[in-house]
Amino acid sequence: MQSGNVLIVDDEAKLRSLLKRVIALEGYAVFEAGDLRTATRIIDREDIEVVVCDVKLPDGNGLEFIKQLKTKTPFSEIILLTAYGNISDSVQAMKNGAFDYITKGDDNEKLVPILGHAIEKSRLQKRVQQLEQQVIHAFSFDNIIGESPAFLKTIALAHKVAATSTTVLLLGETGTGKELFAKAIHANSQRSGYPFLALNCSAFSKDLLESEIFGHKAGAFTGAMRDKKGLIEEARGGTLFLDEIGEMNIDLQAKFLRVLETNEFIKLGDTVLAQADVRIISATNRDLQRDVAEGKFREDLFYRLNVFNIEIPPLRERKRDIPLLARYFIGLFAEKMNKHIEGMSKEFLYYLESQYWKGNIRELKNVIERAVILSDHSMLSLEDLPFEMQVMPPDHHRPVSAFDLASVEKLHIQRILNYTKGNKAEAARLLNIGLTTIYRKMDAYGLN
Repeated sequence: MQSGNVLIVDDEAKLRSLLKRVIALEGYAVFEAGDLRTATRIIDREDIEVVVCDVKLPDGNGLEFIKQLKTKTPFSEIILLTAYGNISDSVQAMKNGAFDYITKGDDNEKLVPILGHAIEKSRLQKRVQQLEQQVIHAFSFDNIIGESPAFLKTIALAHKVAATSTTVLLLGETGTGKELFAKAIHANSQRSGYPFLALNCSAFSKDLLESEIFGHKAGAFTGAMRDKKGLIEEARGGTLFLDEIGEMNIDLQAKFLRVLETNEFIKLGDTVLAQADVRIISATNRDLQRDVAEGKFREDLFYRLNVFNIEIPPLRERKRDIPLLARYFIGLFAEKMNKHIEGMSKEFLYYLESQYWKGNIRELKNVIERAVILSDHSMLSLEDLPFEMQVMPPDHHRPVSAFDLASVEKLHIQRILNYTKGNKAEAARLLNIGLTTIYRKMDAYGLN
């Protein structure tokens, strides 16, 4: 059985009654109206998905009613009925936005299947709008976590440039959230209803990267069996995000420069100019100005990309944001893993705040995910952190060196203490050192 609300608009009571019985047998809720005024009142009151409407009615014309309906409820579909098939009317009906146009009597058996397809389309349109709104909400600037002054300034800059079509260059270390900012800029721009496509320039060779960006014609190179659209074409009307732009081959940079200067491009293997309608947001963790000075990056392309740059601060410069991010990731992974974890101990947070975070937010996210996996309690504790973080003194603001003998010794002693569950005598025996020696080293390294 089907479900959904259908409105029949026809001035013939017998026909309305017949259609109502046929449609109701399929499981639909059916409403009736003998004129457009009554139909409008019902549409205002009920969530009508499909209107089955006669062309000629006492107080108006079904062809004109299509426009009114689409203005009032754009996701409602309309199927027009007519006593006489008229090609010009059917063409006009489709132009005005009708789902279909059928002749009374001759096409009765077609009505139920057409009705089913119309309801599917109505619901699909509503679902698409809901998903679009969810995407816009998910990538709104309000959902970017951070309250440190430097980070709030970064968000404010991104918010201002989002409303324009200006080319944006995002600068920052790996893991700082450059793609998240690119998505937020797109979602809050006038291009938000069009595609957002992302490409990592470091993941492709020169030839493959050129094909990905510009597309190619069949036979352009070995293996090119058919025409392929590039991302510039696929993202028409929207935004193309090029991550690691500094890795782009310098020969390819000249071709990409043309897109920024003229909004034109040529596919691989083609001779015809094509128009580009896409906003470019690029990102890099390299010093492009130094690359320009060393001849590794085109100066003219750099200035085209650098119309508006936004530098995203590393996590170590956003210490006050670490508790916010940690709580967010704890909630995220606890829900995903169906675990009851309320938060983290003060010691756990203290050690998080003491780290250098070379991998920035991505590294913090991975550490929290690991801790949630390991934890058997309602609060994350120090023992849920990786060993190298557990043995690092809280005032130690640089990464542990794998070549530093003291760091290696400290890490080994901590592992043995964890193995013996804090039994210092047993740890001293396994390490083949005296008990006083282990106490001295624990005191020197700040181990508990």
